[in-house]
Amino acid sequence: MNGIHDMGGMQDMGPVVRDPDEKPFHEPWEGRAWGLLRVMGSFRTKPVPNFRWELEIIPPADYLRMSYYERFIHNMVIWLRKDGLVTQPELDSGHADPGSRRYTPRLTPAMARAQLAQRAPAARDSVQLPARFHRGEQVRARNINPLGHTRLPRYVRGKLGTIVRVSGVFDLEDTDTEGLSLPGDKPQPVYMVRFGAQELWGEQAGRSDAVFIELWENYLERA
Repeated sequence: MNGIHDMGGMQDMGPVVRDPDEKPFHEPWEGRAWGLLRVMGSFRTKPVPNFRWELEIIPPADYLRMSYYERFIHNMVIWLRKDGLVTQPELDSGHADPGSRRYTPRLTPAMARAQLAQRAPAARDSVQLPARFHRGEQVRARNINPLGHTRLPRYVRGKLGTIVRVSGVFDLEDTDTEGLSLPGDKPQPVYMVRFGAQELWGEQAGRSDAVFIELWENYLERA
């Protein structure tokens, strides 16, 4: 999907400010937003789209206006309404509707810990797949423009890079146009690829500068 979220490599988006003492959350409500997001899966009754895809379809003006965790809250409210877990009057008033459904047991810290413990590791260490590409080989990032979620950054599509290493086997995270995982189990080798800055941005970029990106095998083709 090509959207405002994919702003890597774009000009005039402002500097990236790094705080060496930055805390995980700037405000307490951000931590609560993250915790609520992690446990909501236990209550959802409909097929769960990819969370990143749901962030990507936020209208561009709203996406830029919202902070990182504001987008989380935005999506959680949509989920709650779709699943019938909250009504608009409840959102407007901040109080429970006496006629709404009740769920037991109530959400507890123990439920949050149990939900986090169910998260599977990202790497598929038990899956053995031959790597199509090898260290030092030149490859080209495919020029694809899918309507669903993809992890292939827009600014490297069609560009030449060099394989630095094979990083392991991981499930392909692409989705269909509804944000749902593509059919079937799709583990693939993932590669660290080096792209020269001049290949990405032209002669005005530093000759010795480069960007290193981990990319699924499906995103690459031989040069």
